[in-house]
Amino acid sequence: MEKQQRNNEDYYTIDLLHIVKMLWKHGWFIALCGLVAAAIGFIYSAFMIAPTYSSYIKLYVNNSSISLGNTSFSISQSELTAAQSLIRTYGDILESRSTLERIIDRADLDYSWKQLAAMITYEASNETEIMRVTVTGEDPYEASEIANTIAEVLPVRIAEIIDGATMEVVDSAIPDLDKIAPSVSRYTGMGLAIGILLSVVLIAILAILDDTIHDEDYIIRTYDYPILGKVPNLLNTGSKSYRYYSQNNYRIRE
Repeated sequence: MEKQQRNNEDYYTIDLLHIVKMLWKHGWFIALCGLVAAAIGFIYSAFMIAPTYSSYIKLYVNNSSISLGNTSFSISQSELTAAQSLIRTYGDILESRSTLERIIDRADLDYSWKQLAAMITYEASNETEIMRVTVTGEDPYEASEIANTIAEVLPVRIAEIIDGATMEVVDSAIPDLDKIAPSVSRYTGMGLAIGILLSVVLIAILAILDDTIHDEDYIIRTYDYPILGKVPNLLNTGSKSYRYYSQNNYRIRE
């Protein structure tokens, strides 16, 4: 009774060696799945995703003497943290609806202000008082046009809101024909990895669900039954086909 119970428990044990053998045996299938998935990733990224381009401007934040409402304050050139705080303030002004609508009217764009806001990012350039504004879009010439329009509109808007604040253009935008997305190599590599992973998982699942007796060692290891004999397939002498017998059952292995 204890022997039968142990055999039943061992029957559901995952044979890792069998899984490894199945993976090795079907290595060609794993490689094929990886190559097919990589080809799909390449085709999708190269021909089905619209490429995006970016263009940027650099603006110097002149903040030597600024008054906001009834409060006046002065900031030295060495106080970079305060200058970067002003850059965040100027960035909020840039992303405001009224500023974006002015940019749309000036550049004659067919975007809503929310769509335009999603195309614009800003940051302090190398932690300095220079504000870098980047425009990303599907047309490199349109992106540079929008960026240069920002260079015209934003200093005026800031001067209207903050007394004494000025901005000077350090670099104007030029069209950059090198796309920033999508990355064909990245999509191809991701496709390769996903194809290999899915094929390995599939083969491992099939190996776990496979209850075929492949050799006499499997019977001894799994069921603890003695092997009574091996009968060759005499009808097909060119094929290594045997019948594995045990006390309760047998299976055919090709």
